[in-house]
Amino acid sequence: MNLKNSLTGQLVNLIQEREIINEDLNACTFFVLDAIVNAIAGAKTDAGKIMMKWSESMDTTDASRQAFLGGALIHTLEMDDLHKQSVTHPGCVVVPAAIAVAAREGLSGKKLLIAILQGYEAMCRIGNAVGRSHYKIWHSTATCGPYGSAMSTGNLLGLSPEQQIWALGNAGTQSSGLWEFMNSGGMSKHLHAGKAAEAGILAADLAKLGFTGPTKILEGEQGMFQASCTDANPSEIVTSPYGAWQLSQTSIKPWPCCRHTHPAIDAALEISSKIKSKVQKVIIRTYQAAIDVCDRPNPDHEYEAKFSLQHCIAVALHYKNVGFDSFTNTARNETARIRNVIQIEFSPEIDVTYPGDWGCDLEVVTEDGQLFNATRLHCKGDPELPLDQSEMLGKARTLLKYAGIQEDKQEHLIRYILDLQNLPRVPGIIEILNLKF
Repeated sequence: MNLKNSLTGQLVNLIQEREIINEDLNACTFFVLDAIVNAIAGAKTDAGKIMMKWSESMDTTDASRQAFLGGALIHTLEMDDLHKQSVTHPGCVVVPAAIAVAAREGLSGKKLLIAILQGYEAMCRIGNAVGRSHYKIWHSTATCGPYGSAMSTGNLLGLSPEQQIWALGNAGTQSSGLWEFMNSGGMSKHLHAGKAAEAGILAADLAKLGFTGPTKILEGEQGMFQASCTDANPSEIVTSPYGAWQLSQTSIKPWPCCRHTHPAIDAALEISSKIKSKVQKVIIRTYQAAIDVCDRPNPDHEYEAKFSLQHCIAVALHYKNVGFDSFTNTARNETARIRNVIQIEFSPEIDVTYPGDWGCDLEVVTEDGQLFNATRLHCKGDPELPLDQSEMLGKARTLLKYAGIQEDKQEHLIRYILDLQNLPRVPGIIEILNLKF
């Protein structure tokens, strides 16, 4: 097969030809750690408890089902990583899929890290190409995720280039995930991540056995771009083949809510320390996608509050902090007054740089007549404003504490994951969730 005959083939060739150095693997271990601690903490949420109950009858040797569970749990607290250019959460899809297959196949930690790097690359590059209109209806993590899962697990299974193309094709034909759940507060977003992780494994396992798939799943006349991407940019699939790995362009989230709220939270936290009287008026100017997803002035439930710019700003201004308890009934009631004086405005200047930059301009007026302003071009945790190692470890410990994990076991888990390069065998998802490794 001539790999240049399709975008999928060109993508497979680009990824498989790329050099991987120790710095890439070291960086990858922190993203694995972030995903794992999110899964362990996610299991303690209401949605996570349902997933854990469901898993009690699950065949623990089934890699696809384990990946589904891991992906759903990682995405539950809204604190997992995010690739801003593609607007996808690669960790909740690629990491559990790769772990599940590496554990099933008895593979080493180093092979796992290499596969994860490749999975991020496929998922994020395709996410970069789908265009801004796709995200209005389709949840990009769900639609682009199966490609990342298939790429990573295909690497672990030793697929030939032709088989890898089949795997990506059949992953893409399973691509789905609609935003409608946001209008009723359903738990579907967690399902999206789990299904994306699972779909890629199924596609790769079948390809290994010779099960063929579409070679032009992206650009074909009845492919993904035609079906769901009115402004797709196919050139993004293979642009900058020797640039930085997409994993290095992925952000680590410091707060447990939608990433679109984060630049405003950061700006509000800066202003909150200066305020001496009641907030009288707040104006946030931001990009259209943030407004489309997060303009929710009166969130009715905890999950909707995580997707409310008004609530997140009000919490940051009122409590001077954003944490796991910032979205409860009590928090929503106590911040209602501030929430009701917040206005959201579209900013053409900020929108034109999205999704390269996720920015905002925040203006706060207080009852004593003072005016405060803070502007953000990037979010805390972005590659441009990265969390340092101590902050990432601090986040991991915070999530593990939320999960009720004792300090000695927290440190054991952290050391274990950060030593992945030297591990001869990768533990399975269930083993990790139960800290039995």
